[in-house]
Amino acid sequence: MKDYYAVLGVNRNASEAEIKKAYRKLARENHPDVAGPDGEERFKEVGAAYEVLSNPEKKAMYDRGVDPRATAGSQGGAQGFGFEDIFESFFGGGSPFGGQQRGPQSRVQRGGDQLVGVEVSLEEAVFGVNHEVVVDLADVCSTCSGSCCAPGTQPSTCSTCRGQGQVQRVARSLLGNVMTTSPCPDCGGYGTIIQSPCPDCAGRGRTHSRHTIKVDIPAGVETGTRIRLPHMGDAGVGGGPKGDLYVEIRETSHKTFERRGDDLHCTLEVPMTAAALGTVLTVDTFDGAQEVDVPQGTHSGHTVRLKGLGVGRLQRPGRGDLFVHLDVLTPTDLTDEQQELMTRLAKLRGEEMPEARLAPIGGGVFSRLKDAFMGRG
Repeated sequence: MKDYYAVLGVNRNASEAEIKKAYRKLARENHPDVAGPDGEERFKEVGAAYEVLSNPEKKAMYDRGVDPRATAGSQGGAQGFGFEDIFESFFGGGSPFGGQQRGPQSRVQRGGDQLVGVEVSLEEAVFGVNHEVVVDLADVCSTCSGSCCAPGTQPSTCSTCRGQGQVQRVARSLLGNVMTTSPCPDCGGYGTIIQSPCPDCAGRGRTHSRHTIKVDIPAGVETGTRIRLPHMGDAGVGGGPKGDLYVEIRETSHKTFERRGDDLHCTLEVPMTAAALGTVLTVDTFDGAQEVDVPQGTHSGHTVRLKGLGVGRLQRPGRGDLFVHLDVLTPTDLTDEQQELMTRLAKLRGEEMPEARLAPIGGGVFSRLKDAFMGRG
């Protein structure tokens, strides 16, 4: 019968709150959206264990040695239980007809998962990077190799339960003598007792040390992205398998570029004369210097799109785009000669006394800014 307590990583005396807390933690870690296909079976297993242990009636039945979920293939009975199962559910011990009792609890448990944060720059998020993270992990004790026993020793059979992990008691009731079964109080249900614990790990089978681990961070990650490294978490108890290590990303801001999804945005300042006459400017990007064409008569808010110079797409081919927003600068510190030239230009253009005109909807600067923000242009 499946050990649902071991599945959730709780002991047999765990409270309802402890069982619920353990389930929520494991369900989050093994949900297919987080762990992928590898976690699907584990997710189902955790759900089955919680279904039984969270229900007082099912839990009581399970503690008496009957799995409420294992109904398929049972003999006769409306609930799917055979006669021996019904006997066990009433009297708690093995049946007088030779039914098999539950064995001792295993000391082997899966190691816990670990979460560590790592900070990446915007440029590292654009292209991906190999990073090193430092994390404290539980390791298999090198002295006892996870056995929990001092070198040269081994667990001894519990004299109280004789290795069964359970003890039976007879109590009087209205129905007569009733036999009940419970975990052995001396060995805790393991069936064995460690008389000489390992001195280096105090009988835990694990020690802790600091590890430096290399992580391949793909392009396209952002704040909140978690990377799962299977079997690189804490070592299990009693030589059990390792848990997983999760690396959570925090992306730092950049002084020049702003990220919006897979696209990058920046603002390029253009002198008024260059915007009026048209020119070609050079802008430094993560891919090196790139030319930006400034058409004649450019206004503030005009956007130039440089395709394929954005952020690499996470788990998808290709990259986003780079949007360069042009900001036309109006001079404020004109010399006398420059002011005279500007006055002559205004006279030539008939703009000495300009009239205020409202721009039509869809054609003004606000429309251009909206288009720039939405990634059009």
